[in-house]
Amino acid sequence: MNESSEVTLAFDDAELLPAIAQDADTGDVLMLAYVSPEAVEKTLETGFGHYYSRSRDELWKKGGTSGHVQRIEEVRVDCDADTLLYRVEQEGGACHVGYESCFYRTVESVRRDEESPETAVTAETEIVSEPVFDPDETYE
Repeated sequence: MNESSEVTLAFDDAELLPAIAQDADTGDVLMLAYVSPEAVEKTLETGFGHYYSRSRDELWKKGGTSGHVQRIEEVRVDCDADTLLYRVEQEGGACHVGYESCFYRTVESVRRDEESPETAVTAETEIVSEPVFDPDETYE
């Protein structure tokens, strides 16, 4: 069933939406990043994943430095129109620290910092994946 409709994307006050990158073949979640209206337009125009860096305050193409690009197979929007799902063909690792997915650790336990319990939470984690590239070589 293919039915066309129009929806207004619910960008936040900073004009950003979260976008989840998912491997189109395996269904694995590769990463979460933010997109601006311009990033979504570039993604749809070029067929490659584009995002907005909040820390650098700039648009960026996934793989622009590493070569680990994301070819977009489909862009979906959730029911509230406040999150996008990029179904991608990932070349190389999606994670900038060398893993296929940014979600390479499991959370085993958490604890709050007693001096600032409302903000500081530390997670004890276990790495459950192997690196697929060396970030020191890739980003030198």
